[in-house]
Amino acid sequence: MPPPLARTPEEWSRAVSELGGRPFHGKQVFRWLQGRGVVDAEKMTDLPAGLRASLTDLGAGARVSVATERAAQDGTRKLLLALHDGATIETVLIPGVSGPKGELPSPIDQDADASAAPDDDEDDEQAGDASAEPVRVTQCISTQVGCAMGCVFCASGVAGLKRQLGPDEIVAQVLIGRASLPEGHRLRNVVYMGMGEPLHNYEATARSLRLLTHADGIGLSSRRVTVSTSGLVPEIARLGEDFGGNIGLAISLHAPDDETRSRLMPINRKYPLAKLMEALRAYPLPRRRRITIEYTLVAGKNESLQDAHTLARLLRGLPVKINLIPMNPIAAASLGPPDLRGVLEFQKVLCDAGYSCFIRRRRGDDVSAACGQLALLGAKPKVRVDRT
Repeated sequence: MPPPLARTPEEWSRAVSELGGRPFHGKQVFRWLQGRGVVDAEKMTDLPAGLRASLTDLGAGARVSVATERAAQDGTRKLLLALHDGATIETVLIPGVSGPKGELPSPIDQDADASAAPDDDEDDEQAGDASAEPVRVTQCISTQVGCAMGCVFCASGVAGLKRQLGPDEIVAQVLIGRASLPEGHRLRNVVYMGMGEPLHNYEATARSLRLLTHADGIGLSSRRVTVSTSGLVPEIARLGEDFGGNIGLAISLHAPDDETRSRLMPINRKYPLAKLMEALRAYPLPRRRRITIEYTLVAGKNESLQDAHTLARLLRGLPVKINLIPMNPIAAASLGPPDLRGVLEFQKVLCDAGYSCFIRRRRGDDVSAACGQLALLGAKPKVRVDRT
């Protein structure tokens, strides 16, 4: 039987039946844990007293707690979470940024917290006072302690992979994040873009997706959940098959050719671009949905105008939107972003080629919460990551 926070309603029904409860009590337990975030069985007031005592004995509580919290000037909050075995992970809560209706941001402010957002928004409120609407929050969650992928611009993999997270530890991040939101804020999107490669921990990632989108639990729309991968081709196909393409897919691409990408991202040696593009073309996207292409711009490595033109050709015919990410600084590398002019020129090439292309605003970088900055605290780097 999975840990308490990783159980489906059906698994809870079997568990409580073995304790003398009725099957419908299992669904009630699931709603308390997942829907309301209540992990103390004694507070599950619609359950029989004897069953509540038995659930306490089972240890129905979470195995994750907040160790520290850091708030950035832009409202982004990074939570350092302590796991039951002493390991730590990080999760980030990013409040949405928007101006008055009809007002467009400047090019550098085109905020692609948007990597999680859908391409259509028919379920949004269409009327009423915009000031009364809740602040929509995107949460970036982790799936591993460390990471095995070794991308040179990312702090998560500097010390390598320490262990996988269980589905309960993935779900717990969202429950803790949601419970910590201030009044007037609402969890809107969840992105699997924190520490680790989600598809390298496929079983736990898949179970957590089913739990987070379950109608009796947190109830996130699958349209509001995005999984980011460095390009594990078999697992991309598996994700598409298991979820019918309804889970958003983001690809950490970061280079337009195999030679450059293999230097920046070792996974490319196993799954080169031709195989990755084939997997993206086969991904079963619903209508009006697009794959997000994440492209970190690293000065002197992948940011030339020729790279932009090559990228435009590589992606031709794919339903994509492109997020450009000027590299955020990390302690283990001397690499950095190109200047703003270079970023804007790179974007222009892609826009002129017909792509929707956004520049991701740097959010939370003053507390090392920006893209690529989540790190395994206290771990020593295996190697410097800028030898390319």
